[in-house]
Amino acid sequence: MELIRGKHNLRPRHRGCVATIGNFDGVHRGHQAVFAALKEKSEEHGLPATVILFEPQPMEFFRLRQAPARLTRLREKLEQVRRCGIDRVLLLEFTRALAGMSPDDFIREVLVEGLAVRHLYVGDDFRFGRERSGDFALLRRAGEAHGFGVESLETVSLEGCRISSTRIREALAAGDLATAEACLGRPYQLFGRVSRGHQRGRTIGFPTLNIPLHRRVSPLRGVFAVTVQGLEAGDLPGVANIGFRPTVGGDERPLLEVHLFDFHRQVYGAHVGVTFTRFIREERRFDSFDQLRRQIEQDAAEARRIHGLQPVAAII
Repeated sequence: MELIRGKHNLRPRHRGCVATIGNFDGVHRGHQAVFAALKEKSEEHGLPATVILFEPQPMEFFRLRQAPARLTRLREKLEQVRRCGIDRVLLLEFTRALAGMSPDDFIREVLVEGLAVRHLYVGDDFRFGRERSGDFALLRRAGEAHGFGVESLETVSLEGCRISSTRIREALAAGDLATAEACLGRPYQLFGRVSRGHQRGRTIGFPTLNIPLHRRVSPLRGVFAVTVQGLEAGDLPGVANIGFRPTVGGDERPLLEVHLFDFHRQVYGAHVGVTFTRFIREERRFDSFDQLRRQIEQDAAEARRIHGLQPVAAII
């Protein structure tokens, strides 16, 4: 998959494609249906399937502190888009200039002159351009004028409810990993690089992989049974806490801490994936570090049970 960073990097060879535009946060089953239709149309026309993304997402640009939790950071999103068989991604930096561009200018500069789009898929509620004044009807008129088709797709539903990034966030916030997985078409994962922490866990027999999430808000919070990918050939079972560590002074940004069972290697700097298997409990503050230690023992025992592992003796 080719990544084109900014419309200034578009070249004559990029002209001629079928495309879709959106945030595609999570790349859930609804997004996957759009990409499948896009691939079918690209084969019909013999043109590359192109996805147009914005970074940051518009809500993050306009209202950073009120923006919803990201389901996928950019690197993760691009990987999921690649797995859907998309040929190209045009990544547009969402700046004040782009936010202030008129819908007509966006259509002309990006869709017509930049990409020479032959067919475009968008949601019927898609809005774009200055003050979100561009809509599906405007795109249809532009398509008629410039010779490209514009089409919206029916939303994908689960148990009678529309699959959306918002629905997945709500499920994750409630610890409902099963609904999130059904909407995503895969178990929910977070990715990051293992960093050095304060190593408090080692003092009580629970060393952890500390994984900064580099985001203001996490879609998940609490204690979970997890598996970790990227350190060995198979999945490694463990227990994880994701939150702000209120018992040990707290953090400004959420941190993912994973204790792997029967794993003793140092892996600082490794890039890992963490798959969330089962919600165990909410994060809470304890009155003492000893109370926290006892709770961690219980959490680890419960996670071992979930993973089908033999229990171990409690640490005294």
